[in-house]
Amino acid sequence: MEAAVTGTAGSALRLTIFVGENDVWRHKPLYSEIVHRAHRAGLAGASVFHGMEGFGASSLIHTSRLLSLSEDLPVAIVIVDTEEKVRAFLPELDELVTQGLAVLDECEVALSRPPLRPRGETTGADREEDA
Repeated sequence: MEAAVTGTAGSALRLTIFVGENDVWRHKPLYSEIVHRAHRAGLAGASVFHGMEGFGASSLIHTSRLLSLSEDLPVAIVIVDTEEKVRAFLPELDELVTQGLAVLDECEVALSRPPLRPRGETTGADREEDA
């Protein structure tokens, strides 16, 4: 017997962008600019994760364990939405990210509350809650 899942389950695309915490876009943290643009684009959500240690193309290890090396720690921005919406957002990243890495992974949404749906679209449950 399969367990029922509340909300919309199904295939999705996960976009993960790796940048440094000190990367900026017009004097604003780059990760913040990406999150705000994802919000304006109507994506389902974006989360920023602060890394404890890592290295990238420079091969320099950045770590929070030593004060002298604690600058520019890694940051990951994760966005999950429909493939169409995530791919439509990629040109925004091309403009913003000059150093970093962006990867796409097919994934399956097991649970989404509220369900992923196009911006502005409502369900009967939404209308009942608003009443």
